[in-house]
Amino acid sequence: MHPAVAVSKPSKAMLWTGRVISALPAIMLLFGASLNLMRSPMAVQGLAKYGYPAGALIPIGIAALVSTILYIIPQTAVFGAVLLTGYLGGATATHVHAGEPFFMPVLCGILVWIGLYLREPRLSGLVPLRKL
Repeated sequence: MHPAVAVSKPSKAMLWTGRVISALPAIMLLFGASLNLMRSPMAVQGLAKYGYPAGALIPIGIAALVSTILYIIPQTAVFGAVLLTGYLGGATATHVHAGEPFFMPVLCGILVWIGLYLREPRLSGLVPLRKL
């Protein structure tokens, strides 16, 4: 870490708020990954609907699972958030291409970063927000 960047420990309230906010997209993503890995009919139909090959179901599920696990672990949370941003960007692009609403993957991505910002003090040094 660069010595000029001061990192202060987040308050308990900020830390727990970040954990709760982070849990929301994590739960949704883990549920979606489990549907893919179990080859649920809903996941298979969704893949076909958007024109993805059937063989992509398991790799997509693994990508979601690994990225989310990395996001949940404090030591790898930033890397996990970056991977989830890419994953959710792909989901957003799929919905845009299909002419469907894309609110959910965008909201999920926003929650990923808000939750991480609140629980990871190093981010406030990189992305300082002005206090009102």
